[in-house]
Amino acid sequence: MNHPTLSPFRLPIFFLLLITASDFVPKSSAAIIGTNPPTPPLTFERIAALPQPAPAAWKKYLEHSVRQRQNDQKFFQRELRSHSLQQSTVPPTSRSTAAMPLNNDAAWYSGGEARRTADNVISFQTPAGGWSKNLDVSWHPRAVGELFGPENGSQFLGRADFDAPLEGSWNYVGTIDNDATTTELKFLAKVIVAGGKKDGARDREAFFHGLDYLFAAQFPNGGWPQVWPLQGGYHDAITFNDGAMLNVLELLNSVAEAKAEFAFVPAKYRQRAAASFKKGLACLLAAQVVVADRRTIWCQQYEAIRLQPASARNYEMPALSSGESAGIMLFLMQLPAPNPVEVAAVYAAADWFEKTKLMDVAFKNSGPDGRHLIATPGNGPIWARYYEIADDKPIFGDRDKSIHDTVDEISLERRKGYSWYTDSAQRALEQYGRWSRAHPLAN
Repeated sequence: MNHPTLSPFRLPIFFLLLITASDFVPKSSAAIIGTNPPTPPLTFERIAALPQPAPAAWKKYLEHSVRQRQNDQKFFQRELRSHSLQQSTVPPTSRSTAAMPLNNDAAWYSGGEARRTADNVISFQTPAGGWSKNLDVSWHPRAVGELFGPENGSQFLGRADFDAPLEGSWNYVGTIDNDATTTELKFLAKVIVAGGKKDGARDREAFFHGLDYLFAAQFPNGGWPQVWPLQGGYHDAITFNDGAMLNVLELLNSVAEAKAEFAFVPAKYRQRAAASFKKGLACLLAAQVVVADRRTIWCQQYEAIRLQPASARNYEMPALSSGESAGIMLFLMQLPAPNPVEVAAVYAAADWFEKTKLMDVAFKNSGPDGRHLIATPGNGPIWARYYEIADDKPIFGDRDKSIHDTVDEISLERRKGYSWYTDSAQRALEQYGRWSRAHPLAN
């Protein structure tokens, strides 16, 4: 498959400041360097301000999203009314996708357990074609009046919290967050192949409906939001966090190339998947942050229209993100025939990781005060999770939206409950050592 170069309007954007002057809130302590700004949702007003001819595609996209969200909700309300139900029920929750294994022997997928799981999976598919996250599909098929997703809200909601749902329990319906939708599609593909054409019509219908969901959710610039139909806030942002967009790209590439269990997919869907993958890859390359003519790495989220670094939860600020960037670097090194732009992106990311690595320290418990960065001879390399875009300095967020220049200044709850340091780039650099010998940087 040929891979795209950057088109002129997708050139990486130069970011010299993490937060604009209007967002920066000085504090009495020098350790607090600012306040996390909210991510603007995609709106018709913002689209109308775009230069021609861009607004037409974005307006069509948003109209489709609004219409689909309304249709999904109408479907559910009709279901409640037709069965004289006064309230909905909540499905079981699981933080794991283990109920949909993807590495079992082929024979397992033609057995009774796989069949029961597939039926449950299909029953929870939203009218739009996607799935919610953190849903335990091992229990039972969706019942009449049961929500499409479990309770996915934050337990720490505060005033004007970025995690506050737009419409109560109608939250993450559906999403690519936490491996949702892509895992269901991979699982269904395995069941379809194992069963052949026997009794597989319903499985195939659900699978293709899921692919249509991913095609519809893709932004005009090639990225994917965390949640579609859109639900506002940071959920409208292009999301690399936890591998969300990479999961979609990897799935679409497998479909396009009819790999393994996707050989049953007809040509028209393979062609659409190839076009969608190509567009998404171009967006990924355009999102690599450039500062003063220097390519760096990637952020977790990007505001959709202008592809600018964006916040997510209160403690996730616009910043370079080492963990997500390591995943992107590994993804690019898996391309079978990378073009010069893709090769340059990998080299730049490797240079950045080499420059910013931390040695002889570890982020670990030091007693009742929780985790801290502690001198640990021989340990490393590790990297902070977030870095300021302007100067590559580690930064840290808290639930009150404050941004700090040291992890010691954030609350005990956040120090204990988040991965502020990671070694994930080490694997990427190890593979880069081998990969770079086969893919020299063009002059």
